[in-house]
Amino acid sequence: MPNNLPLISVNGVLDAAISPLDRGFAYGDGVFETCRYQKGAVPLWHYHRERLLQSAERLKIPLDEVLLLQYRDELIARAHADGIDDAVLKITVTRGVGGRGYRLPAMVEPTYCIGIFAGSPLQTEQFDQGVSVRLCDLRLSLNPSLAGMKHLNRLEHILARAEWGGEYAEGLLLDTQGRVIEATVSNIFVVKNNQLYTPDLSGAGVAGVMRGAIIEQLAPAMKLNVDIIDMELDFLLSADEIFLCNSVYGIWPVNNIVDDRQKNSTQNIYSQHQVAQVLQRQLIQLFSD
Repeated sequence: MPNNLPLISVNGVLDAAISPLDRGFAYGDGVFETCRYQKGAVPLWHYHRERLLQSAERLKIPLDEVLLLQYRDELIARAHADGIDDAVLKITVTRGVGGRGYRLPAMVEPTYCIGIFAGSPLQTEQFDQGVSVRLCDLRLSLNPSLAGMKHLNRLEHILARAEWGGEYAEGLLLDTQGRVIEATVSNIFVVKNNQLYTPDLSGAGVAGVMRGAIIEQLAPAMKLNVDIIDMELDFLLSADEIFLCNSVYGIWPVNNIVDDRQKNSTQNIYSQHQVAQVLQRQLIQLFSD
């Protein structure tokens, strides 16, 4: 890790503290984006921006995009000048300081926290060779009013990630009705008969930036259709190919899914990664442009 990372600013001030009265700290009242940062640029920023603005609007947080971009660009310029060219950029926007209670403050001044953290190259071992994942015990609750957003309350995902150590790369999450939704930090795609499928996230889950880029940009370039469906576990397990994605690590082919919730664990093995590999090559080109 570079000695000068992480770089963090709060409302444009390096190494400033966040008030204990900030509603993001007190109530998880805010949203965040975790982005890949490369050579002074943020690939897929269009998708991050769209989700951030839409989420702030849904939560009634009066986000000032001009101010946000000013703080973001100041920190990026600092990192670029320090020779940091491959990292993770995290943007957190809270409703700001407020008193006790859930009622929204009469005057709202959002807090903008921008951080640049050490990251890994895109083409890691997991990217190249695929990953092993497990089925989590935790079930995601259904809440359409928050579904799709990357809000600050991630307790379900924290508890799910606590179910294993380092033996798996990811954990798959179902909702309380048994439908496949996502993984702890990833979205899921299934390939069947040269057709892509991904779970419907209208009731739970995070509508990821990489998921959006695959649906809107990468899959159409391959002339692949993407169907958004209520995905049953049996449908997932019977796939020709499965891959995970997020905006930081890109695309990970899934080699096997392990269900170790029972005493005698079972696993499904997947040896085909053709679609994922073509998408990966597109992604490498997209990130290098």
